[in-house]
Amino acid sequence: MKPEIHPNYKPVVFHDLSADYKFLTQSCVNTTETTEFEGATYPVYKIEVSSQSHPFYTGKNVLLDTAGRVDKFYKRFGGKKAE
Repeated sequence: MKPEIHPNYKPVVFHDLSADYKFLTQSCVNTTETTEFEGATYPVYKIEVSSQSHPFYTGKNVLLDTAGRVDKFYKRFGGKKAE
């Protein structure tokens, strides 16, 4: 491998601020902040959304409108329902 062309791949703690959830993974992200996680010091990268706070994974705030879509279409564009 050529030296000086590859990014610095290292363990990084990602901190989900909305859920106050931290997890450790490998990343090339550059950060100047550090945090204590499971007895060791790691660089930390703050994020707004993770699997702990995203509505798709948590099942909260999921809006499914299956029955009203057809009616909304006919109301908006006018037309008759096919029988």
